Amino acid sequence: MERKSVAGSIRNKERSKKKFLDAVGKILRTKGYTALKVNSIAATAGVDKKMIYSYFGGIDGLIDEYILSQDFWSKVTIQETEKIKPKLYDRGKSFIEEMLLSQFDYVYSSKEVQKLILWRLSEPRKSLKKLTETQEQNGEYIFKLLMDSHFKNNAEHVRSIMAIMFSGLYYLNMYAAMNGSIFCGIDVDCPKGRDKIRKAISFMLHHTYKSL
Repeated sequence: MERKSVAGSIRNKERSKKKFLDAVGKILRTKGYTALKVNSIAATAGVDKKMIYSYFGGIDGLIDEYILSQDFWSKVTIQETEKIKPKLYDRGKSFIEEMLLSQFDYVYSSKEVQKLILWRLSEPRKSLKKLTETQEQNGEYIFKLLMDSHFKNNAEHVRSIMAIMFSGLYYLNMYAAMNGSIFCGIDVDCPKGRDKIRKAISFMLHHTYKSL
């Protein structure tokens, strides 16, 4: 009976933690990061606010955990990247293309991630800075594995091109979500328009690899 009680307690804790994390996402999506307060999070979650301190050490710990759970590049860990080593027959072109296209769709489909991007651009926060550092750490490993060894003296040029492509995809998604979907005559909020962007990604990447 004691073992079942312990297992039940663990499950209850995980359920409550998920409710808190879901509440953060809901508030962020509907009201923005300025509305992330202890009382509003607890009310939205339907869980005693004391549990925020018990489970996360406070609201900062809760928000930090939520931020890391949502970020695309934090999930592309060094350990995950190690799995692609056997697929480097094309100098990593297929992997980079998959990452670009996946990020394009991920940011578009997640209103919470869009709000997090805006938050990162709006104010300094330790967890957001840590998130950036984690992204750069994972990204640096990928660049060294896929590009530096293959492109050698041209590696910096490829990094610069990737910076423009990745940041451009962020911006197109944010633009479509916030101020209108037409950009350079392309509707980036409809399947046809987004397919044009995907083809452009593949085109630019192909010519980058071909010319350098």
